[in-house]
This record gives sequence, C-alpha cells and structure tokens, in this order.
Amino acid sequence: MARYDFDKPRLYLDANLESGADIPASREHVNYLRNVLRLGTGAQVLVFNGRDGEWLAELVVQGRKSMHLQVAGQVRPQTAANNLDFMFAPLKHARLDYMVQKAVEMGAGRLRPVITRRTQATRINLDRMRANVIEAAEQCGILTLPGVEEPQIFDALVRDWPEDRPLIHCDEDAPPGDPIEVLRALPGDKSPSRPLAVIVGPEGGFSPEEREKLAAMKQAVTISLGPRILRADTAATAALAIVQAAAGDW
Repeated sequence: MARYDFDKPRLYLDANLESGADIPASREHVNYLRNVLRLGTGAQVLVFNGRDGEWLAELVVQGRKSMHLQVAGQVRPQTAANNLDFMFAPLKHARLDYMVQKAVEMGAGRLRPVITRRTQATRINLDRMRANVIEAAEQCGILTLPGVEEPQIFDALVRDWPEDRPLIHCDEDAPPGDPIEVLRALPGDKSPSRPLAVIVGPEGGFSPEEREKLAAMKQAVTISLGPRILRADTAATAALAIVQAAAGDW
C-alpha cells in the first residue's frame, strides 16, 4: 500500500480535527472543490492542520456557495517537524516562492530569512511565504508545516548562534570535494532528528566579511555544491538534498 493517497484532494484546514467534526469550508475551498474539481455531496477529501494528523472527510453541499466537511476518521498520525533550519537571503517574488516550496518538499522544519549585505529583496511578505508553505504541504503529502520566522540580520544571527546546532554553509568558493562525506564526519548524534541548519547566500554570494565570520564559527562547516555556480534558488534545493541524504532523511 502506498504511504500517501494522491487520488483524493488534500486540504489544509485551520481547525481542530477529530472524528465527527463538522467544519464549514472557506470561500476559497468551496470555489476549488465545487467549481474547479466539480465535487459534490459525498465526495471524499483528505484534510490536515499541521498538528492532528491527516483525516478523511466527506463533502456536504448546502446551496451554491456553502459547503461543509464532515470529518470521519484519521488516516495518518501526526509527525514531528524535522529539526532542520533553512536560512536564506530572500529573493524576489517567483524565485522566492519556488525556493520556499522546494524547502518544504525537502523537509525543512523552519524557514528563516536572513538579511545579508548583498540581499536585494529586503521587503518580505511572510503571509505569502506561509501560503507557499501550505500549498507545498498540500501537494506533497506533508503533515507538519514548517515555521516561518521573522527576518534576521546576518550579524545578529551569527552572534547569537547556539552551540549545539551545526551550521552548514554552502560556499561557491569552497574546495571541491564530497559534501556528503564532510557532513557524515560531523561529530555527535547521527540520527535524522539531530539539530541541523543550512544557510544559503544571496545572489552574488556572501560578502568577504560575512564569509570570514562564518569561517570563524566553531559550529559552522563549509561544503561545496560542485564546480558550477548555481543560482540562489537552485543552490537551496541542492544544499537541502545533500544535507538530507547525509542526515539519513532520504
């Protein structure tokens, strides 16, 4: 049996989920379920809220613009968020949307925008980021929504970095080598739930001063993403894939 049921529509609901719950559908969900998918009373959907697992629900149509979801039973228990922070210099519009969605798909537990010296997009729409988190989770069978943090200045981030969380720095100028070998050599716990963090720089990379500060951190380890220069959104996906492969969450 497949781990996920992709035959049924899947919705995130900001409501408590339990057997017998009757939840009014939002205007957006009514439009999607009735006008886009053409579903009616009795159709089954999967619902989740990021804390109560995944549940099967049936639609009840009430008029042209009203619909309820009657929750039946749980089909998957809740899972814990991965202990993986993904930190990134914000990009503009569609490229940031893409990067956020891919970070969710790759198992990031928390998304943390970082304002660096070369960051070009300093005005960040956190609500839009959260909407992209939800969309990616709905489409990919993910139960736990990554947290979306307020932006933080790079210098403050480095100054206050916790000693028990390795910080993986993806550096385009790092010597070529096997990044998975480097990551597997990290001391301490080797389980997929260990605390980890990945930081990816802006377009144009970190400034020399920022790279010096990262190099001086005893918690930081530098890895190469290969011989080619990657765009920031591509580098994010590559870095998370490498880290998850090394961590065992693959």
